[in-house]
Amino acid sequence: MLESAVRFIKERSGDFKPDVGVILGSGLGELANEYCQISIDYKDIPGFEASTVVGHKGRLVFAEINGKKVVMMQGRFHFYEGHSIQKVVFPVKVMKRLGVEKLIITNAAGGVNASFKPSDLMIITDHINFMGINPLIGINDDSLGLRFPDMSEIYTPEYVELVKKVGHETGVDLQEGVYLAFTGPSYETPAEVKMARILGADAVGMSTVPEAIVASWAGMKVIGISCICNSAAGVSTVGLSHEEVIAAANKAKDKFIKLVKEIIRKL
Repeated sequence: MLESAVRFIKERSGDFKPDVGVILGSGLGELANEYCQISIDYKDIPGFEASTVVGHKGRLVFAEINGKKVVMMQGRFHFYEGHSIQKVVFPVKVMKRLGVEKLIITNAAGGVNASFKPSDLMIITDHINFMGINPLIGINDDSLGLRFPDMSEIYTPEYVELVKKVGHETGVDLQEGVYLAFTGPSYETPAEVKMARILGADAVGMSTVPEAIVASWAGMKVIGISCICNSAAGVSTVGLSHEEVIAAANKAKDKFIKLVKEIIRKL
């Protein structure tokens, strides 16, 4: 299926050879709209699934941004949608086969760190996999990565520093911290958020970790950025909703797009 997907995409994208990949989370798809040169709906690609979540358009977009050839996932597949974990990470493997060596993964997250506020952007420095499953379980594809990969530097340290520098240069204030992934789709309970804080998490969400694991396993350099779209349960007394997430992402989209465009320029 992997080779079928790659062959189909190459037939549609011609000689476009991306070096940078971007996974755009909830409400953050505006970058793809702005620069789209070629787009392919997920439902047409072998092995891909149609996106079912509001804020996820569900297409693969090819674009040139600041002199770099980029492929963007405008929306992603989530484990909570009922997909297997292998289906969730399939697009990352496809990106690797297309030639992507640098991957920017974004998401909408809940702030566990009490100093974070909605619409903040957080550089992910590390993560905690609390999803109860690992996407590398099963037969290993030795052509992509090792059976027992090192995960001590999933989020490439030199790129964490690069993002900090870009934030300073563009005037975009950045938080940094550890992202913890639950399965969702229900939001976390106050007790679960308290646990996440004790474990060392600064933000919680329902994605990113499987994709980051597979990207690192496949030898890709990884940047993770969370848009803090709400204060997690127990941090805020206000109830949580997906509409709130989308509204906060929309509020942050201009600075997010400015930041990512400049990151791409410097990669």
